[in-house]
Amino acid sequence: MSFVTPSRRRLLQLTGATVLAPALVGMKQAGIAARVLAVSDLHSAYERTAQLLSAFQTEVRSHRVPHIIAINGDIFEHGNVVAQRSAGVIDWTFLSALPQIAPTVVNLGNHDNDLTPDLADVVTRLRGLGIHVVSTIGNARTDAGYAEPSIDISLGARSLRVVGIATNALNTYPKMSRDQLSIPDPAEWAHANLAGVLSGADLVIVMSHAGVTADRNILPMLPDGALMVGGHNHLLFQHRQGHSAYVHTGSWTAAYTVAEFHSDGSVTAVSHPIALDAPSSPRLADLTAATLAGNLTQEERAILGVSPRGLSLGDTGRHIAAGLAQMAGADAGFIGHTTLGMGAPAGPVSRYVFDSIVRFDGKLMIAAVSRAQLASFMARANQDRPMPLADRNGDFLYASAMASTADPVRIVTTDWCATNQDEYFVTTDLSFAEAAGLTVKATAAAALLQA
Repeated sequence: MSFVTPSRRRLLQLTGATVLAPALVGMKQAGIAARVLAVSDLHSAYERTAQLLSAFQTEVRSHRVPHIIAINGDIFEHGNVVAQRSAGVIDWTFLSALPQIAPTVVNLGNHDNDLTPDLADVVTRLRGLGIHVVSTIGNARTDAGYAEPSIDISLGARSLRVVGIATNALNTYPKMSRDQLSIPDPAEWAHANLAGVLSGADLVIVMSHAGVTADRNILPMLPDGALMVGGHNHLLFQHRQGHSAYVHTGSWTAAYTVAEFHSDGSVTAVSHPIALDAPSSPRLADLTAATLAGNLTQEERAILGVSPRGLSLGDTGRHIAAGLAQMAGADAGFIGHTTLGMGAPAGPVSRYVFDSIVRFDGKLMIAAVSRAQLASFMARANQDRPMPLADRNGDFLYASAMASTADPVRIVTTDWCATNQDEYFVTTDLSFAEAAGLTVKATAAAALLQA
């Protein structure tokens, strides 16, 4: 399965431009003060974990400048049965290798206690590996933070101030831990604290797992020449603001972003896709194969059907949305972006792999809307395409609409999106009814897979 986005050709051009000839490996780069290797929203996606580790090793080995590895939340995934049963051994082995490559910092996301219910235990273990942790998540039991919101990391002759900001969407954290968490509104916290936290800083990284909507309010507060790494929305893009860079790094270990602090005070960033057949860490590849072999049941290995071709994450979402509409007799289908994990691969798809494509099940819900409303929904959907930052709204829908002259039209979506329609449809006046007998996963499987 290859990693594909609407801008894949340009992405590959940029990636190809950075490949070093053998004679240049290890060469010091003039004018580069430091490089950041950033990822977000890994979600125990083991298809490329060994490849990602190898890519980080190669990046540091090939560029003789100070590096930092920045993991911007959601390392773990409760919905991955292998992660559950193995206590995340692949994730923890990956993490343990990172500080040996470069200083590593984790900003806590809303899935980082998916496998270990007490977030304090997660922080303790990360620190035991030599990993720095930042966060604005407070421990409601102690009135203290699980970690400090900022730290300084020495990078040769320079110093890097790293700030971590969490999402306050409490319903996205593991249910059993919610009463242990006290999380400020990200933008309000930034307005009250960011100037003081960044006072006297040399180089600056703000790692936000709060999503695009909150980040847009925080961006104007950053000093020129800062790097902001976003997460939570499973997006992949780079945005310039003066000499600063704001990036989202993708999800599901499908890509990583390299940001460079230049001696002229600017920051640049390029995203690199990770192919399934890319070089991998032998030790982690062997562990991954053994862990999968030892933790999957026959039912989870069972082949549900065949995917005729590999699809990008966005194309997978649109294909499923079209299938929802067809099965429900609707004119348009919508599915939330983070209901999906990875894009559909080509070939046989097992239950385990399918559960990585469609993460959550639920009911399908139908509503009647005007054609004008449908047009507004479609304009905000499919945000995997290049679009102005001002038009992004964080939580978004993958959507597919059929040609129709009807008014009103029927739309279908998941019960999660119907319940949270103010976030996904940016309205609260839609009246949804259950589509009898239709569920998300069964309908998605029928849309994606051939018998």
